[in-house]
Amino acid sequence: MTYEQAKALLEEKGQAHLLKYYDELDAAGKARLLDGIASIAWDFEEALANPADLSGKGRVISPIEGLRIADIEERYEEYEKVGVEAIKAGKVAAVLLAGGMGTRLGVDGPKGAYDIGVTKPLYIFEQQMNNLKEVVAKCGVIVPLYIMTSDKNHDQTTAFWKEHDYFGYPEADVKFFKQEMAPAVDYDGKIILERKDTPALSPNGNGGWFSSLQKAGLCEDLHARGVEWLNIYAVDNVLQRIADPVFVGATILHGVNCGAKAICKTNPYEKVGVLCMDGTQPDIIEYYELTDEMANQKDEKGNLAYLYGVIMNYLFRLTKLEEIVDQKIPVHIVEKKIECLCEDGVTRKPEKENGKKFEALAVDLIKLMGSVLPFEVVREKEFAPIKNKTGVDSVESARELLKGNGVIL
Repeated sequence: MTYEQAKALLEEKGQAHLLKYYDELDAAGKARLLDGIASIAWDFEEALANPADLSGKGRVISPIEGLRIADIEERYEEYEKVGVEAIKAGKVAAVLLAGGMGTRLGVDGPKGAYDIGVTKPLYIFEQQMNNLKEVVAKCGVIVPLYIMTSDKNHDQTTAFWKEHDYFGYPEADVKFFKQEMAPAVDYDGKIILERKDTPALSPNGNGGWFSSLQKAGLCEDLHARGVEWLNIYAVDNVLQRIADPVFVGATILHGVNCGAKAICKTNPYEKVGVLCMDGTQPDIIEYYELTDEMANQKDEKGNLAYLYGVIMNYLFRLTKLEEIVDQKIPVHIVEKKIECLCEDGVTRKPEKENGKKFEALAVDLIKLMGSVLPFEVVREKEFAPIKNKTGVDSVESARELLKGNGVIL
């Protein structure tokens, strides 16, 4: 993009302020700014002009049926057999959503590179790969792995995996792709300048993972390998069971387009997204959208009716993903503290929210898939999220859960 092209575009969009410091920049800075402007996805304008109604009004929410642990145990061998066969046939791939940084953990780098070890180094990426390699050993085949990074951490992430020899995995079976970025805007809808040569862009949420994978040309690789199912999982849970044969087999045998691992809520108000039905379609409702009556509702067995809390571990049918990839999912507009260029020319992170970011969420894909199988897992064996350094859902709590599962730290 030339300066003249950028100027014409930004004047049309009412964003000409992005070129305010252009004449002060050196050649590299000018190129960086023009590249940043060229990369802006302008669909945020539609999200601002016509924000999605996320209030839940008009929805007809009802409980969903799923597999409890006792149900799974009854058919365990049957599910496992089908799952192992699918994995051996190369029908299952894993997708790690790792676009985030470890800022809340006090590090300036990819979250997955955080060391959770005590007596030896043990990185989040490494622990998750140890879990995946258990399946590889059981099935005797490599499960291909696709890793979503972001502009913020791509170079650091790829270098980290290379430095650690892909944690014992064949390099040819690990593919990286970048999450798409969305601009951050102030309360007047103006794109924020992070630095004189950099518009404020941030990852567009995990809901766009498949479109990003597709735009990176990796669907060709999936089809060449004969992949039919994609198991996506979040980087911040070190007890993730990835390409779990029992989960794979159950999802296939129940004839659905999506499987969703879930923990059963410990109390009516636990802060987790809950699987449910919205009319005739499956959906996920946020904990704060449940009325008191719904939150406390019981089924005929005395269990909570809205029981299944999702843990960001889903199995998606590839053909269905390709079918719905162009369908719009809601854009969540979130107020954030956004690093910005101040009047004195210094970039700072503000003390309070100063603008908006635009994010699509993976949970919103569930409705488009048309069918889902809630699959209960044992919380202590599969759910150890690391969101904070200390306290709830922290490095500390995850270490204790890892120890309880026999992991040497």
